[in-house]
Amino acid sequence: MAAHTTSTPAPEPAESQPSQPQPFLSPQISSYFIAGGFAGAASRTVVSPLERLKIIQQVQPRTSDQQYKGVWRSLVRMGKEEGLKGFMRGNGINCLRIVPYSAVQFTTYEQLKKWFTLHGSKELDTPKRLASGALAGICSVCSTYPLDLVRARLSIATASIPISAAPQPKPPSSSNGAKFSLSSAYHTASSSIPRSELSIAGMTRKILREEGGIRGLYRGLVATAFGVAPYVGINFAAYEFLRGVVTPPGKNSIARKLSCGALAGSISQTLTYPFDVLRRKMQVTGMKSSALGIKYTGAIDALQGIVRTEGVRGLYRGLWPNLLKVAPSIATSFFTYELVKDYLVSR
Repeated sequence: MAAHTTSTPAPEPAESQPSQPQPFLSPQISSYFIAGGFAGAASRTVVSPLERLKIIQQVQPRTSDQQYKGVWRSLVRMGKEEGLKGFMRGNGINCLRIVPYSAVQFTTYEQLKKWFTLHGSKELDTPKRLASGALAGICSVCSTYPLDLVRARLSIATASIPISAAPQPKPPSSSNGAKFSLSSAYHTASSSIPRSELSIAGMTRKILREEGGIRGLYRGLVATAFGVAPYVGINFAAYEFLRGVVTPPGKNSIARKLSCGALAGSISQTLTYPFDVLRRKMQVTGMKSSALGIKYTGAIDALQGIVRTEGVRGLYRGLWPNLLKVAPSIATSFFTYELVKDYLVSR
């Protein structure tokens, strides 16, 4: 998903140093790493409100009176309830996570491409791109997963997500058959969380203390790995394929590059989105103060539970706001990556 395609048709630079292995932290590798980090932070900040809304819609249970329906109405509600901080809640840890995540992903992908093609002596075909992207995705997610889990917890900690329909004592206000105040019920539960725990360090300590130590920080990793591998693989492969079609020599404008990225990102997100929903469900199922009600024992149990209670449609909850953020996110990522990398390489 990077500007690496600009070098695809020209293997000469790699062949000019055929038998000289590069040092681990060569200027070229450093440029990939730094540019990838900048690209990740910039792209996620631009779409932070939609990123948080996606997480909330993924984990809220199915009820007759959902609190977060529709993109615009949900964003307005978020702003009224929490102000500007609500839009950016969780973005600090998201950037803290996405900088190494994106840096590792871009760098690993670039290096794996060279390894699979023996530094340009073999053709870089679609299977090699898919394999490089999948492995790069797994490496990046494993290196930053605890931060992703804490970010998901912080994103929903103050959201007025309605209580699940799971069996639980009837609240006093529901005895007359009227609608129960789901929003206030959730806030009653979340208000028990000390303010000190609504931070990166505080939430991390809470998870370590209440959910089995280090193991709790990796809840949902398997579902995440299964989702990230095909997503990143498809994303890179689709982007490079589209770049070859949409940006032929002489027509290599930023607008064309970004259109390729937006389309590739939308395709890969749609095809692998159910894995992302599973990841979020697994990440928040251990929250003692959560009003989600249902707890899952594993990824398979979560998949069966979602399909049983919500149908296949439940696996695509939050897809629309996610697709809305793909275009500006990928556009910003591509632009920043190419800008920073070209600057570093030219120095």
